[in-house]
Amino acid sequence: MKRIYFLGFLFLAFNSNAQNLASKLEEKTIQLPNGWSLSPAGRSLELGDLPLNITVSRSEKLMAVSNNGQSIQTIQLIDPKSETVLDKVEIPKSFYGLKFSGDDKFLFASGGNDNWILKYEIVNSKLQIRDTIKLGKPWPEKISPVGIEIDDKTNIMYVVTKENNSLYLVDLRDNKILHKENIGFEGYTCVLSPEGNMLYISLWGGKKVAFFDTKLRKITGHIDVSFNPNELILTRDGKTLYVANSQDNSVSVIDVSAQKVTEVLDAAIYPNSPIGSTTNGLALSSDEKTLFIANADNNCLSVFNVGLKGKSVSKGFIPVGWYPTNVRVIKNKIFVSNGKGFSSFANPLGPQPVRADVKSESHKGELPQANNRLQYIGSLMKGTMSIIDVPSAADLEVYSKSVYKNTPYKKDKELITDGEKGNPIPSKVGDPSPIKYVFYVIKENRTYDQVFGDIKEGNGDSTLTLFGEKYTPNQHKLAREYVLLDNFYVDAEVSADGHNWSLGAYATDFLEKTWPTSYGRRGGQNDGLGRRTVANNKDGFIWDMCKRHGVTFRTYGVFADGSKGNIPVLDAEHVCSTFTGYYDQTVKDIDRFEQWKSDFDGLIAKNVVPQLSTIRLGADHTQGLGVGKPTPYACVADNDLAVGKLVEHISNSSIWAQSAIFILEDDAQNGPDHVDAHRSIAMVISPYAKRKYHDDTMYSTSGMLRTMELILGLPPMTQYDAAAMPMFRSFTNTPDNTPYKSLPSSIDLNETNKIVSKWSKISDGFNFAEVDKNDDRLFNEVLWKGLKGDDSEMPAPRRSAFLKLEQKKMND
Repeated sequence: MKRIYFLGFLFLAFNSNAQNLASKLEEKTIQLPNGWSLSPAGRSLELGDLPLNITVSRSEKLMAVSNNGQSIQTIQLIDPKSETVLDKVEIPKSFYGLKFSGDDKFLFASGGNDNWILKYEIVNSKLQIRDTIKLGKPWPEKISPVGIEIDDKTNIMYVVTKENNSLYLVDLRDNKILHKENIGFEGYTCVLSPEGNMLYISLWGGKKVAFFDTKLRKITGHIDVSFNPNELILTRDGKTLYVANSQDNSVSVIDVSAQKVTEVLDAAIYPNSPIGSTTNGLALSSDEKTLFIANADNNCLSVFNVGLKGKSVSKGFIPVGWYPTNVRVIKNKIFVSNGKGFSSFANPLGPQPVRADVKSESHKGELPQANNRLQYIGSLMKGTMSIIDVPSAADLEVYSKSVYKNTPYKKDKELITDGEKGNPIPSKVGDPSPIKYVFYVIKENRTYDQVFGDIKEGNGDSTLTLFGEKYTPNQHKLAREYVLLDNFYVDAEVSADGHNWSLGAYATDFLEKTWPTSYGRRGGQNDGLGRRTVANNKDGFIWDMCKRHGVTFRTYGVFADGSKGNIPVLDAEHVCSTFTGYYDQTVKDIDRFEQWKSDFDGLIAKNVVPQLSTIRLGADHTQGLGVGKPTPYACVADNDLAVGKLVEHISNSSIWAQSAIFILEDDAQNGPDHVDAHRSIAMVISPYAKRKYHDDTMYSTSGMLRTMELILGLPPMTQYDAAAMPMFRSFTNTPDNTPYKSLPSSIDLNETNKIVSKWSKISDGFNFAEVDKNDDRLFNEVLWKGLKGDDSEMPAPRRSAFLKLEQKKMND
């Protein structure tokens, strides 16, 4: 009888503990602008801009983090026992690579596109620079060291690179390069066998792990894994190698002696999910029976019991912060670097200098600032470290439930999603729609407040409006006559990942981790827009999906430069060769409209208009204030007129009754917004679009893609469009075929900048021959100050739409 009472007491205590933990997670819950939520477990430390790597010393008394973001890059030295930051040093250029010497006396860090390795001595818990190990000249020489490994017995350092696809062997006694080996693909990291005779290298761009014999100094074999292998971890006995495959949601388990994959662990929250988990960090428990896997885009750790070789089983999930990039375990504590921290933010104080004394109600403290000058989206979200006690089975059950609750993606929503009966946007993939032709227009880089902040019916801040109705009359008219969307958010931060998100509902870990380097003016280039294989989505983009499902398509300057497409699916048949290339800003958008119109009219005459047309109109990016260049107002007005003319022409065509036009910005990096830095303008125009309707539903880039996919009968490409809310609330089953009448521009489209000022002189140094080639923080400041005046003031910021609760330290 007493025993039964005791068990009952334990059951009540168990329930109480579980409820207490669940309540703590619920209190922390924050919704992100992409529709996903966070409820980070454990305690936290503040890190820097985009932490990518955590390294632990052999004694486990020290830990270091490399912060590799767009703004200030740093290395932090941390005491894992006391959970405190011991030191932080600024590093001019860095990327991922980080390794302690075996005696804990030195820390080596990859110096990014400076093409060297920095050597720090640890003196009284402080980092002191001691040397640089040069692999070559700085950028533009393409080397870019990434992963580092050290053989303390031989004093040899191994360095893999991502720009010249090489392995370097360096003698640490004199810093001389002993050997250089071509590894064939972009490298990520490397680990050494316990005996030191074999080095394992993850080939980020090659779906392989290379075996390098350190005695023979040559690659002796490869093991096929899957797309974008990055992080590696080797068991202490050297028998089992785990490989994270970021674009396969998986971890390959390799038997090293047999040189074969014995298991593939599906790390996604549902089995056989499309891409979107972004598996990119690995750690083993102290007894090596549990594997912790960081899923960057699921904002969680996946936990596996790997104690029985060949028979691993999932144990559950742990919620962490936004975009976890790495994980390490020391004794009974799990350390996770969250690349984007715990929240998104409004940026009402950008683009213009920020006063240090300005506080934000949305954050109850100072908002993160880019170099203390601008609230630039590229450096707005600061990284954090989650510190979590290794959970019991009961706690892991609570954590797992939290992960599923935070996740809008559900496996059963891939083919059947939210909708309403009779709506022209089908809720089931393959169901018919009265809409047969989709026109998808992609513009450049504006926030909602910057353009539509002056529309009184919407949630705008007119004091932040730079290109209001005077300059964008057509877009204002379209928003008023059709649907006003004031709760639309882009999934990307900048153009580098924005075009992949806009056409593929995903950006690879290669893109997400590398664009901050080039945007921080530390060398490198924009590898998006389909121009580099390692940066492309493994299943392709919306055109690839069209090809697989027999949907006709054509592109006008999107992922194409003239007649040449950037990816195989965009061959000559599917590219309009007479449409000016994707970033030639010497050609006005109104001229691009005429190019599109001529091609479209020819297709109409032949009755061969494709079901999907993707059209690039990017003049609203503007060209700064350089003397002789078009004024920003002229650029935006040119873009607006082209948009109006395009809608008018389609609405007067023979296919208008079966058409829908979707318009968005690829990102929102070039302006301020009082709600969130990701909030942007978007428009839907169709006979089936509601008229004079205000739709404040929370939509995203992926949601717009999902809407087009449903119209065209296409399944989702990734977990993100599968999870996103389709825009069915903006549509009606009662069509109105009234054509649209465009408004003329009141702005001289040929107007050029004539005033010489400090802003024009800065603009003269800008490069507009390529996407986002300039410092966007400075570019934003030039626009605001040059157009509004040096003494222009910004209003007090207002509460962000995405902070369900007051932001606070994530402490248990």
